[in-house]
Amino acid sequence: MAGAATAAPSPALLTVIAVATGALVANLYYAQPLVATIAPEIGIRPDLAGSIVSVAQIGYGLGLLLLVSLADLVENKMLVLLLLAMTTAGVVGLTLSTSFATFAVAAFVVGLCATSAQVLIPYVARLVADEQRGRIVGNIMAGVLTGIMLARPVSLFVAASFGWRAVFWGSAGLMLGSGVLLARMMPRYRPAPGMHYGQILASMVGLMRDVPAVRWRSAYQALLFAAFNMLWTAAPMMLTDRFGMSNYGIGLFALAGAGGALAAPLAGRLADRGHSVALTAGAMLTLALAFFLTPWVVATAVLALLVVLTIGIDAAVQTNHVVSQRLIFAAPANVRGRVNALYMTIVFAGGAAGSMLGTLTYHMGTWTQTALVAGALGAVALVFFGIEQWLGRKQPPPRKANPA
Repeated sequence: MAGAATAAPSPALLTVIAVATGALVANLYYAQPLVATIAPEIGIRPDLAGSIVSVAQIGYGLGLLLLVSLADLVENKMLVLLLLAMTTAGVVGLTLSTSFATFAVAAFVVGLCATSAQVLIPYVARLVADEQRGRIVGNIMAGVLTGIMLARPVSLFVAASFGWRAVFWGSAGLMLGSGVLLARMMPRYRPAPGMHYGQILASMVGLMRDVPAVRWRSAYQALLFAAFNMLWTAAPMMLTDRFGMSNYGIGLFALAGAGGALAAPLAGRLADRGHSVALTAGAMLTLALAFFLTPWVVATAVLALLVVLTIGIDAAVQTNHVVSQRLIFAAPANVRGRVNALYMTIVFAGGAAGSMLGTLTYHMGTWTQTALVAGALGAVALVFFGIEQWLGRKQPPPRKANPA
């Protein structure tokens, strides 16, 4: 396949891509609920344990900027399979690590190369008609977000029985299986020629200028994703300290929270029907209010309500993400790789900061401080969204993105 797609993707291919993207991104989160277990083995202080997760997310952010943009330049199937192979090698490196230095290098490689998930998403967006894009991207994102949600309970259950290294051995096998299926099923896609890598990277400055949706939506999702990572970095410590939970119990809590992933397909369908503004505002408001309520819920030990609020937070982050990707993928097909790279780089920078903030705020002021800071991030996003809507009513239509 070269240039534009000529046939719609099969349901089987979409399923494989959804599973593969979820499995790839899950590698960034297996360690998140295990930081207190992994940190002593590799020589990390408890208050800096969040750096275990942040290293992979920093790598992911750099990969989004430097590697995902290649989707507009080189054949996509080859790029995906190469990055998948390197991800597998990095995951094996995690299992063999005995110090923070070796763990950090392996985690960085995993994060850097797991960005093949973000090559697959705009790849799929190229294959479908505009009127189906929100639904299809929403379904793929459901796979991504389910991977993110299930990574935590799976890692907790496996680590409780077999140790934390077994988690990454299992992931390596999943990477190999995904690679074999994609190699057999994924059609080739070669972007139209005309630019070299330096021009691709340089053009991103113009895209940030010419595509306002990238600026606004990346800022919103970075704030919400930072809050999301604060939740899942600090919550395992809070559940242990306040509720006396074991790894199995925390895993069940995380599994219940994974129900928020069901919001992604619904959000995509509603966005296709023109409800993006309401979905965005509702997501930000839900996240802020849910976080602000959690200190009271934790203090009164009402675990069922805490699960409900956690599902609401997860669903809010996922809803805003699906809506955001639908809007940024309205850019011309030949710049979608770069547009997605810009958006996701900023989002994961926010996520990496959130992972660090989660441990820092919890050790400085327990769960209450973590929740208040995370809720404030949602409120700031809502204020920014209000400013964007106000400016949009006063300004002329934005310039079209340069298709070069």
